Amino acid sequence: MASSVGWRCAARRLGLAVALTVLGSASSLANASELSMVIGGPTSQPIGHYDFCKIHVDECSIRSPNNMPEHMSSQLLRQITAVNLSVNTRVKPMSDMDNYGKEEWWAYPEDGFGDCEDYALEKRRELISSGVAVSNLLMTVVRKPDGEGHAVLTVRTDKGDFILDNLTNKVRLWSQTGYRYLKRQSSENTGRWVSILGGDEALVSSVK
Repeated sequence: MASSVGWRCAARRLGLAVALTVLGSASSLANASELSMVIGGPTSQPIGHYDFCKIHVDECSIRSPNNMPEHMSSQLLRQITAVNLSVNTRVKPMSDMDNYGKEEWWAYPEDGFGDCEDYALEKRRELISSGVAVSNLLMTVVRKPDGEGHAVLTVRTDKGDFILDNLTNKVRLWSQTGYRYLKRQSSENTGRWVSILGGDEALVSSVK
């Protein structure tokens, strides 16, 4: 069953002056292994992803049972940081209504424009092409502190869950974003979604 998040997807132009720092080096991640989202049971698929899957059927039928998180290394950190910056720089923000004439439409930003889920889809596609396992690149739905809906890409690693976001060029642990995490793609099936538990507790400790 598909559901609508009811968001005005957050999207804005990013200045290149945004700092490109990601918690220093990989050695600084040593204590982050416990900072992974707590996953609940199956939940509804966002309507935008449901429509996306009707077009990209093969991408939404990949099963990865018994998969392991990506090993976080300095190389992977540089890789995901570079992709986050590259896509944020190349793609220009535009709402689905202005771009496609629809309220919510998930698509690759082939025309160079998109909103939050389009940025995330493109980052996911590029990281899959570079060898990161599809089971560790998960579309994720969140709420910003102001209550606005938003979509980001989660990179699942053995040092925690890292977020690639069109609103910042920094790659951060999920618990450092200030977002409330609602649901994400299942790591075992690209066409299924699971709920995320404990987001409220993480927000209390992460917002400064």
